[in-house]
Amino acid sequence: MSAGTPDDFCRTDVPGRPAGRIDDARCSAQALLRGDSPVATASPATRWLLIEQPGPWGHDALPESRFDSAVAPQLARRSRAEGVRLLLVRRPGDRLADSGRRWAYADSRAGREGLWWSVRSSDAELLTAPWDGSVGEAATEPVYLVCTHGGHDACCALRGRPLARAMARSTAAVWECSHLGGDRFAANVVVLPHGFYYGQVPGDGADLVAAHGRGQVALPWLRGRAGVPVPGQAAQHFARAELGLLGIEDLPVVSVVQRTPPGAHVERWTVTLAGPDGDVVTDVESSPSETTALLTCRAVHPAHSRTWQVTFAN
Repeated sequence: MSAGTPDDFCRTDVPGRPAGRIDDARCSAQALLRGDSPVATASPATRWLLIEQPGPWGHDALPESRFDSAVAPQLARRSRAEGVRLLLVRRPGDRLADSGRRWAYADSRAGREGLWWSVRSSDAELLTAPWDGSVGEAATEPVYLVCTHGGHDACCALRGRPLARAMARSTAAVWECSHLGGDRFAANVVVLPHGFYYGQVPGDGADLVAAHGRGQVALPWLRGRAGVPVPGQAAQHFARAELGLLGIEDLPVVSVVQRTPPGAHVERWTVTLAGPDGDVVTDVESSPSETTALLTCRAVHPAHSRTWQVTFAN
């Protein structure tokens, strides 16, 4: 987007909406200037609970929203206990509208992929509802979640909200969502049920939607697939680029073998992927960036990011 357009600004008269514009001080602008790579930064999550909750979201979205305050801590405990990633969602542009009280369970695990929508009559129903795909209506197309959680980081709102509105012109299956992680890579998108993370998504997102409509990933903005070990995400990304294999099921990880002690300054792994003509064996190396930086808009201490190198052993 060009500087000074309406999409650069966020209103200040609505709670939870940060004021400001994308300028060189924002974490996402700095990441682009530094050339930070979003590769291998997808979440470890493999199961998801989506809760439609319009209105403002505070820094901690669930308890700082209009969701039932008595239910919120109990639901958070259940999601942690069951290893389910909890996200609030809302339709683009409908932040203060009445909710359809929809919710969905999604499973990103290989061979179990699916997303099922239901409607709740009360927030308390989510405490006992089955989170296993046994209830609800199955989604028949990919669901696109665009992080617009400005209460967590301004860049998510400043870049995410325009993208969500634009993507809604390409598909009805797009939602704004609460914090996904990787704020400096805004605009961030996760595509469910397969759990593909994208960062620094430009324009109207139409190319991303078109790729998934073909059953492929959009490699230029791919961060990785949720639930895949981080070295495996790196290996998959470089192998996709090298071999031209863009299908969402291409190059599954067969094994990840660490060759250096955990936490070493430079870490190395051997990652084996299943290719169409046999195993693809890669050597993966990760090291901290040479310089430190403030990696989010709220950060008070600079930190190193990770860099990745992948070579092919066969």
